[in-house]
Order: sequence, then C-alpha cells, then structure tokens
Amino acid sequence: MEIRPIRSDADHTKALRSMESLWGAEGGSPEGDALDVLATLVDAYEAKRWPEADVDPVTFLKMFMEDTGRGQADLAKLLGSRSRASEILGRKRALTVEMIWSISRDWGIPADYMVKPYALTKAA
Repeated sequence: MEIRPIRSDADHTKALRSMESLWGAEGGSPEGDALDVLATLVDAYEAKRWPEADVDPVTFLKMFMEDTGRGQADLAKLLGSRSRASEILGRKRALTVEMIWSISRDWGIPADYMVKPYALTKAA
C-alpha cells in the first residue's frame, strides 16, 4: 500500500477506505503502522478542510459553498425550493434536522458544524 498526502476530497475518501481495510490491525505491525499514518493524515486534512472555527452554521455554510463553487441554486435543489434556500442564507429560517442531514449526506459536511444555535434576522 502506497501512502500519499491527502490533497483533495477524492484523496480523503480513498484514505478512509484504506483505513477501513486496515481497521483492527495489530499495533506495531506494518498494517498497524499504515493505519496510524493514515489516521494522522486524515486528521490533518479534515482540520484544514473543515476547520472548527467559531462560526455559526449559516456563515459556515456560505463559506463552504463559496469554497466549493456552489451557489444558492445548488442549495435550493438540496432543500427543495429556492425560497427555502434564500430564507436559510438570509437567516430568516433556521436549519432543521432534515436540512442538516441532507446537506451533510449530499455535500459531505460533518453535521456537527451545522448543529448549534444561531440568531435569525428579525422580521421588519
């Protein structure tokens, strides 16, 4: 098995699959050492890719969308309507558990980044 740096989401997925195949390897064995190295690389990539900044879920979602070239139309497809996506991004509606689950599942964002309270914009 060749261990390489993780530079993309595709590399990340490949590393996770490799870790699965090595899971349970005896510590100190070549397989166990490979698992340790992969775990370190995955942790470093995830910390860089999804930093645990103290930002609210909407700010995080906007940053993620910008970083990945996604727009409001992409969020609308995921949530089922353009108005709902607009309300979320405009802080007029809170993310629901179902929305968070869909975003996490389809875009690969850890749900932890979107599960925290945040202020909504007050109606005029």
